[in-house]
Amino acid sequence: MNVHQIKEAMRCGTNIQQLPLKVAFYARVSTEREEQASSLENQVGYYTSFIQGNSLWTFVDGYIDEGISGASTLKRDSFNRMIKDGKNGRFNFIITKEISRFSRNTVDSIQYTQELLRHNVGVLFQNDGINTFDTDSELRLTIMSSLAQDELRRLSERVKFGHKQCIKNGKVLGNDRLYGYNKKNCVLTINEEQAEVVRLIFDLYANQQLGLRKISRVLLERGITSSKGNAFNTRTMTNMLNNPKYKGYYCGNKTSSIDYRTKKSIFLPESEWVVYKDENIPAIVSEELWDKAHALLKVRSSQLRSSGAIFHNRYAYSGKIVCAEHGTSYQRQMRESGKEVWLCRAYREKGAAGCNAPILYTYELDEIMSDIFKKVGRNKDKIISQIIGLISDSPDRKNYEKEITRLENEVSSIEGKKEKLLELSIDGALSNAEFKKRNDTLNAKLDKVYTQLESIKQEQEKSNETSASLEKIKTALEKELSFENGVNSELVASIVEKIIVINTGNKNHVKLEIHLAMGDKIPIEYEQIHASVCSKKAL
Repeated sequence: MNVHQIKEAMRCGTNIQQLPLKVAFYARVSTEREEQASSLENQVGYYTSFIQGNSLWTFVDGYIDEGISGASTLKRDSFNRMIKDGKNGRFNFIITKEISRFSRNTVDSIQYTQELLRHNVGVLFQNDGINTFDTDSELRLTIMSSLAQDELRRLSERVKFGHKQCIKNGKVLGNDRLYGYNKKNCVLTINEEQAEVVRLIFDLYANQQLGLRKISRVLLERGITSSKGNAFNTRTMTNMLNNPKYKGYYCGNKTSSIDYRTKKSIFLPESEWVVYKDENIPAIVSEELWDKAHALLKVRSSQLRSSGAIFHNRYAYSGKIVCAEHGTSYQRQMRESGKEVWLCRAYREKGAAGCNAPILYTYELDEIMSDIFKKVGRNKDKIISQIIGLISDSPDRKNYEKEITRLENEVSSIEGKKEKLLELSIDGALSNAEFKKRNDTLNAKLDKVYTQLESIKQEQEKSNETSASLEKIKTALEKELSFENGVNSELVASIVEKIIVINTGNKNHVKLEIHLAMGDKIPIEYEQIHASVCSKKAL
């Protein structure tokens, strides 16, 4: 039967249960807890019996989503499969418990029921008493769906309130598998075996100044692995060094939900976090050690982001030395002798089998740079001008305030259009499908403008900081390029674009191509004699 035939029969007084229909049901629970699983089992049993108990109905199938939120239909596999089957004519009637089981999003509810009707499929929301084959169903569905959507908003607020109450009552929320702790009934206790590893990581990082990759190797060499039996990865250790719980502090408000319907969240800046000492969280490391490690992590992270900016890179040649054979960067390592060296990443990962290119010593590179820049230093003013130009990135060329104002006005304009669109929908001037289409387009534009606005504000902040320090940088450049106090490897390396290491087949014979930011390319060859000063020759 098609929609017209069914509606005509119902208009003449025929009950929906008296019509020969192919019927499916949809059931969903939003968590996988035992009591919810029981509820789902009851739903499945009830609807199967209900449909099969009608001799005029043909039971087709049941579609079940477990542990899935109703806020959106995007990740509900069974639901989406059901919609597809309905369009393909597999059934012409769906029974479900209530609108909130189908979707708590008004637009979704209306869109899908209308879409199904166009394919001769109706939906019975049993508890709400709405059958989409009824002529007045759309109005009732809109009202009920709006109520369901508002319930989702209030649920979001209740969750936030419950979260705050748990914190007040001394219950620790968050990760149930926090390394170094055991967690039961929202209470943390120290796992002493894992806690020893945590203390070791903080000590190696903060006191012994080792990098995270080096720490991972040290732990592996000592037979210490993660809870999954793998080497500790840098992200795990970074999260550890960032987590105040390890010093006995609560840390919250790291993220903020910007849309309760999509559950989209953004990470907040550290200045907006809520951090305080919590007696319910046992400390694994001292506050002093945690603060020292965290501060060092922030400095190193800032240096990485700066990627070569003058006076910000702790290791002058980071990211500049490249293995010609593998195209991989050289990485820094400290030898037991106290000498700083640079090795191809392939060598660090696999040893000599990975790469046979020479190991470079920082003091060798400093001497080479000194020789080079004493020669090109005669054109010191040109070098300084080019470097200042690179750093400033022409901050005066862009009127940031004007651009920010333009983008903020665009945000207001789009928000205004969204409000008018909603009014048109409420007044019935727009179909729900057309409303959704236009609203989605406006939301996409709004997201794009917000991204541009955030980017331009960050660019403005960076520009202001850079402009304020340009004169100091220029003065320092003039002094350093005079080489009165020897070589400043950070300064010299900032003028280097890249250093290409060519494998000659002899570990002690070094062949380099040094590319300067000014466009010069200087070939260098030398023999390494580490007991004394190296013999270097510029070709």
